[in-house]
Formats: sequence, structure tokens, C-alpha cells
Amino acid sequence: MTDLIIAGISIPVLLAVELLYFRIAARFNIIDRPNERSSHKSVTLRGGGIIFYFAALYYFLTGGLELYWFMAGLTLITVVSFADDVSSLGSGKRMLLQFVSLLLMFVQLDAFSGKYPVWAAIIALVVCAGVINAYNFMDGINGITAAYSLAAFLSLLYIDYRHTPFIDPEFIYIVIAGLLVFSFFNFRKRAKCFAGDAGSVSIAFILLFMLGKLIYETGNLSYIIILLLYGVDTILTIIHRILLKENIFEAHRKHAYQIMANELKMPHIAVASLYFAIQALFMAGYFALFDYCYIYLACSIIVLCTLYIIFMKAFFGLHAMNAVNHTKKEKQS
Repeated sequence: MTDLIIAGISIPVLLAVELLYFRIAARFNIIDRPNERSSHKSVTLRGGGIIFYFAALYYFLTGGLELYWFMAGLTLITVVSFADDVSSLGSGKRMLLQFVSLLLMFVQLDAFSGKYPVWAAIIALVVCAGVINAYNFMDGINGITAAYSLAAFLSLLYIDYRHTPFIDPEFIYIVIAGLLVFSFFNFRKRAKCFAGDAGSVSIAFILLFMLGKLIYETGNLSYIIILLLYGVDTILTIIHRILLKENIFEAHRKHAYQIMANELKMPHIAVASLYFAIQALFMAGYFALFDYCYIYLACSIIVLCTLYIIFMKAFFGLHAMNAVNHTKKEKQS
């Protein structure tokens, strides 16, 4: 109960910080202008998701001072991502600094203590870098980052209370408070702000830290199910684009959620809510069948992959047709 009260107190503080950021963003023209790859149609403030960093900072300053390596990594990756929001950085420099940030996180997790082989830590480092960038790519419509992250952190909170205490629940509560503040401005038909790279990258970094701590302490890799829906959507979209012989590093609108929003004209909030509901549903099944966690994880991946393929077979043609029409219009103009 005390943790919940402290988190409640953090909400007005974080709200004030977010409103202050809006003034700064408006003053310095930190905005997102729609283009042919966008799923939105109006100019919107960018970087509102920086509130996730300040949620972690609030916890750090009010009782989490032992997380100094984590906080150093989060600060570095948030600054780099915010700089990329304001003025695009080179991909090489951005990736290098992301790896440095992750190394700081791994030091906090004591990942190089010898409990696991060094090669496992190196693989985990590469996977974490991929997850962070995937989380960033998935941030394309109103509400989706906040909704999916809420499902993830609520799952972590449940695990901390009912399965394995692995982290101070106050930290999770405060991050959820930050998500609620951001959602107030983003989870709507016409968003007041977008998360930006600073938001999507920082919340992914925080999530990976908590998930990494959970897996490191329990040795149970099945907890990666928290990344299930985003993971399947991202990996199968990459495979799909490779089959189409596209450059996978270029911006696109081929994720399932983008086709829902752009081709099927589903409201952004409905799509974001659907992603929340699907992830929450699979997590509920995971907790109910926890004794068979690895079998459940494998079956969940198969089910989601099957649904993704069925969805793409049914609706990807609409995206392809729209792309052809767009190319014709460009040539005519």
C-alpha cells in the first residue's frame, strides 16, 4: 500500500514535468511533421515520452540510489535518443552509444560476475539492442507504446507480488505512473504529443532492465513472453520485407498495426487497445499455466505467427495496392 501511495504522489510531479516539457518543445519547435510514411496527419509535439526517464529519475532520487549504473546508462541512451529527435544522428554513432548504455545496464545487473558465461552476456547484449530498436520501430500510432508498455509493466508487477520478488515494486508503480501521465496526452484520437525516440527507447531500456533482472535472478527465460506480441510482429515483418527484397533499415508501413490503422482505417486507440488486450490475454494464460511455461511460450509463438500470416494474406494486398497508387501519383506530379 505504501508503494502505491508513493506512486500516486509521483503523478502530479510527473504531470508538472510533462507540461513543462511541452512548453520547451513548443518554444524550440520540437515537433513531428507527417510524411508519406506516417500514420498521423497533423503536426504534433515530439519527445513527450521523455517523462519515462523522469519517472525513473524520480525513483532513483527518492530511494533507488543503488541503481547508479542503470541510471547512468538510461541517462546516456535518453540523451542520445532525444538528440536524434531534435536533429538526426548517424546510425553508427547512435548504435555505438546504445551499446555503451546497455553495457552500463549489464554492469548494474552483475551480468559479468561469472554466473553465466561471457558469450551469453554478449548474445544478450545484441538481443537487447535489437529489442530497443524494435520497440522504437513499433512506436507508430497514438497510444501503442503506452498501451503495450502498460501490459508489460503490469505483468512484471504481478510477477513481483505473486511469483518472485525481484525488484522494488515502488519502481514499477512509478514507471506505471509515468505511463499514465503520458497516456493522458497520447492515448487519444488527436494526440497532444508523441513519445519520440527518447520515449520509446527509454521505456524499452527500463523494461529490459527489469526483465533482465528477473531472468538473471530466476534463470527462467520464458519470461521473455512479456515481449511476445512486439517480438512476433517485428521479426515476421523483417522476414516479410527480406522476402520482398526491401532494405529493412528504411522506414516503412508494413507492421500489422500499421496496416490496421492505415489500410483498414481502424482508429489508433482501437489498434493500441487491441495490442494491449492480446498481450494481456497471453500473459493471463502464461500465469495460469506457469508450470508449463516453456511449452506455453512455444505454443503462443506458433499461434501468433499463424495469426500474423493469416492477417497478412488477407490484408497486405491493400497496402501493396496503396503503395502502387502512391507511386503513380508521384510520377504524374
